[in-house]
Amino acid sequence: MVFAWPFALGGLLVVPMLIGAYLWALRRRRKYPVRYASLSTVRSALPKRNRWRRHIPFALLALSMALLVVASARPRIEREVPLNRTTIMLALDMSSSMCMTDVDPNRVTVAKEAARNFVADQPAGTRIGLVAFSSSAQVVVAPTTDRDELVEAISGLRTTRGTAIGSATLRSIDAIAAINPDVAPSGVDLTDPDGPGSVDRDEALASDEYVPDIVVLLTDGANSEGVPPVIAAEQAVDRRVRVFTIGFGTDEIAELICSAEDSGPGTISSANLPPGVDLEDFARFLRIDEESLVTVSEMTGGTYTRANDAEELKTIFQELPSQLELQTEESEISWLLLLPGAVLAVAAIVLSFLWNPGSA
Repeated sequence: MVFAWPFALGGLLVVPMLIGAYLWALRRRRKYPVRYASLSTVRSALPKRNRWRRHIPFALLALSMALLVVASARPRIEREVPLNRTTIMLALDMSSSMCMTDVDPNRVTVAKEAARNFVADQPAGTRIGLVAFSSSAQVVVAPTTDRDELVEAISGLRTTRGTAIGSATLRSIDAIAAINPDVAPSGVDLTDPDGPGSVDRDEALASDEYVPDIVVLLTDGANSEGVPPVIAAEQAVDRRVRVFTIGFGTDEIAELICSAEDSGPGTISSANLPPGVDLEDFARFLRIDEESLVTVSEMTGGTYTRANDAEELKTIFQELPSQLELQTEESEISWLLLLPGAVLAVAAIVLSFLWNPGSA
């Protein structure tokens, strides 16, 4: 447990002082006895009650004061964020290289199947969004709990030219910002000391505190369009959004073959290469830029994993939830102390009037 205002705990010193004053008052009463001719007369005049009962109102009042003082220090506890409170943005690469057949039958078919299974396996209540990227990135499905909508959207994705990894990260941040007020949209400079909610990026990089929402980005190539991945990752760092990167595919340069259902306009395949051009000319974009993906994940607090085939990709998606559940957040619990403190104070006053009417 930690306290937002620890200095307020100094008020606890009042409690032992109050107890001391109460004991002193009791002893002072005993020093000035009144003499009576008959002890039996005194006993008959005394109310019939237990001796200890008259101290209960004071004990309740002292305990009430202690609770209220601790509550005023704004105690906070750390707890794990349930998975159903996490928004997962799934960013899938739909570049032409996803048609490569080094993975049977091709990368895009396997990636879609793994993504559909991942969505179906998540606990009810978990919000999942979908971003597709090629030459640009777009939010295909805003964060939702509708599994059928997500599965249908994943099945309908089509490949085309280009790979905009950085833009996909930014679009994912924007989708999270739309439902989480603690996350600013991309483009807002949070490092500006004069701006609202400014942050120190060096401190953010060194911190292990993150928002519960995360980005899972799968790609099989290198960035060829838009914002560089590391620049986009800086905005994720400023917002404490973790990015988990997945590199999919082997280092083999194989045929590019996609079905009509998976390929969109502008898709480059082995059948429509420009005259005099072969696959080796596109090798720079057909191989995974692991260096950038590792950097992005390390900067943001996520992890990078590599999948060379369908089984490895399936395992990576299955293990993701266990990593997400490790995220914790601080919650203030002042109200848990304020309520009983107030009840005890009222009880002390009421019992004092009921049991000691002569002293009221």
